[in-house]
Order: sequence, then C-alpha cells, then structure tokens
Amino acid sequence: MYSLCELIQNSQIGTSIRESLFVFPIIEATHVLALGLSVGTLVWFDLRLLGVVMPDEPISKLHRQVMPWAVLGFVLMFVSGSLLFWANALKAYTSLYFRLKFLFLVLAGCNAIAFEFATKRSIQSWDSAPAIPRKVKLAGLFSILLWIAVITFGRATAYHLT
Repeated sequence: MYSLCELIQNSQIGTSIRESLFVFPIIEATHVLALGLSVGTLVWFDLRLLGVVMPDEPISKLHRQVMPWAVLGFVLMFVSGSLLFWANALKAYTSLYFRLKFLFLVLAGCNAIAFEFATKRSIQSWDSAPAIPRKVKLAGLFSILLWIAVITFGRATAYHLT
C-alpha cells in the first residue's frame, strides 16, 4: 500500500496539483466549502432529529428539502478530498490523523446507510408522533459526533502534513 501511495503522489497529476500555485488552494477551498454545505445541512437535520430545533417542522419534509444539498456537498467534498489525497497520498497514508479521519468517515457512512435503509422506513410516522423515537435521536446524535471526529482529524491531518 505504501508503494501505491508513493506512485499516486509522485504521478504527474499528483505533482501538478501539489506544485501548482492556484490549483491546490482552489481544491482545498472547494473541499472546505463542500464540507460546510454537506455537514452543515446534515447537522441541521440531525438537530431536528434530536428535537433541538424546528420542533414544528415535519421531519419528512425537512429530509426532502436538505438531503439533495447534503448529497451535493458530499459529492464535491469526496471529489476534492480525493484530489487532495492524490497530491499528498504518501503523507496522508502515514498520518495517524488521516487514518482516524478515514475510520470515522466510514463509521459516519455506516450510520447514514443504516438511517436511510432501516431507521428512515417509518419517517412519516415521526411527523405526528408525540415524541421522536429513541433510535432516531441516537442516529442524529451519532451523526453529529462522527462528523465532529471526521472534521477534527481532517483538520489535524491538514496541519500535520509536512
């Protein structure tokens, strides 16, 4: 795996991204802005799942409104993150922070998949329920905590790649 990362990083594309005066900062800015779009809308939705914000807003309606934005942000974040990795693959691979970021990203993805394919099946009933089901609140709480970990270790990765 080390050799593969070395090959990726030292490729013409990796070197071009890393050494460009403008390309790397543009990709990095896109990554951070996409993170804000994706995680920002997800946290907003998760806070609704927890019952903290917009208690009168139907959860199913909010889900339909915010998820397209969250998905768009995630796609942009994934593409820009992949390009950032391409430019510094070897350094990222050897970074404990990057490995932790990746672990928590996978766990956040598992939480999202579990929500979309299992928990969300009864979303319509949450709109009229007297209380939000516990499993729904836990999904929202786990999402927030996992994304905090992803962002924390992502920033640590960026500041410790030298």
